[in-house]
Amino acid sequence: MFKNAHPERDIEMADCYKNSIKLADDNKLKSIAFPSLGTGGHAYPIEVACPIAIKSTLEILAKTSYIEKVIFVCFSQSDYDYYEKMLNEIVG
Repeated sequence: MFKNAHPERDIEMADCYKNSIKLADDNKLKSIAFPSLGTGGHAYPIEVACPIAIKSTLEILAKTSYIEKVIFVCFSQSDYDYYEKMLNEIVG
């Protein structure tokens, strides 16, 4: 178990991505950008937060009409590298 990571928070984090994307789509936006939620001051482990971000985003994107681009903004090169690795593992 990672410090600061809890299953109920995982659900809340996933809902944050889903609800934000749904709201953007409802307003006919074409793109949205997210920081790596929770991994800064809240010290949520990137190993937990990143897959949640990617999986929840992919899940809701399948139900949208207008969103064409989702940008994950990373604080560090190591966070970027982890996002890239996870994208390749999850998406293929």
